[in-house]
Amino acid sequence: MAGIELGGLSTVYPNGVRAVDALDVSISDGEFFALLGPSGCGKTTLLRTIAGLEPASSGTVEIGGRDVTRVEPGRRRVAMVFQDYALFPHMTVAQNIAYPLRVRREPRSRQRSVAEETSASLGLAGLLERRPGQLSGGQQQRVALARAIAMEADVLLLDEPLSNLDARLRLEARTFLKRLQRDLGLTTVFVTHDQAEALALADRIAVMDSGRIRQLGSPKEVFQRPNSTFVANFIGSTPMNLLDGVVRAGAVEVAGARLATPAAAGLPDGTPVVAGIRPEYLSLSPNGDGIPGAVSIVENLGISSLVTLECADGTLVGATVLEHDEPEIGSKLIAAPHPGRFLLYGADGLLLGATGALSQA
Repeated sequence: MAGIELGGLSTVYPNGVRAVDALDVSISDGEFFALLGPSGCGKTTLLRTIAGLEPASSGTVEIGGRDVTRVEPGRRRVAMVFQDYALFPHMTVAQNIAYPLRVRREPRSRQRSVAEETSASLGLAGLLERRPGQLSGGQQQRVALARAIAMEADVLLLDEPLSNLDARLRLEARTFLKRLQRDLGLTTVFVTHDQAEALALADRIAVMDSGRIRQLGSPKEVFQRPNSTFVANFIGSTPMNLLDGVVRAGAVEVAGARLATPAAAGLPDGTPVVAGIRPEYLSLSPNGDGIPGAVSIVENLGISSLVTLECADGTLVGATVLEHDEPEIGSKLIAAPHPGRFLLYGADGLLLGATGALSQA
């Protein structure tokens, strides 16, 4: 087992694009670390650079205290599971799993025993003689994981391994993957553009954009306190409300409500700000203090619904309610944030502070 240290790591393509831009990151031994971000943000390139499949333009990669920046991939003691699993179609499951041992010229008896032991732990014992084309997507994923485990690597690298599965299989595979990583204790770096996967699986999440890390923290930290409007927009199954406001007399006026917050106390009147509230952290009621509006849309999400209020100034505010609490279209309601769940961002999109108290303007 081994931790990963990235020091000033950059990967620049021949066309000048900086896919990875001067990253300094420490990943602990045994940690489940997620790289999260939109397509093209550099997360897969970073994973491939750690694996040695992409050359680092500058900086260093250390695995287990050993500088592997210029070490070929096969000698880095890393195992990688690709998005398409990269199984050999002409080989059986047993042969696919044992392939790393075959490359190392291990005895056939050991190749078979490792394939049998690894497949049994992943629920593949009865499939050893099948070929990948005879397997379901979930089974192919487990074969790819079994092959990675058979390499006896120090680090496991996963490039969106759940993206080819249907919704039900993704949930099952997510639970399986979390249990497997915990049982093995392998340092794991997981690439995904799906924030629900990152929140469910990771010990820590790095949210990437344009080759840089915009926020690094635990799933709870990144979800509850995104440090920028970029992260706030990206994290959450329902988008965070980002409401334009202005500072007046040490408070924030936003969508017909007045927000008193220490973050605004030192700002001059007229300073533009953005107030951020997750729909999950808003309560709807017919009266009280909060953001007033009329119900314009109700979207069923299963056990909950997303209610959109249209405020007098045209601002739209989303709030989630339980399915049996769905309001009527057109009804007048007040959206009140839960204590401590109101975030304030500056005009540059960076977090200024938080509050939980709203009063009517």
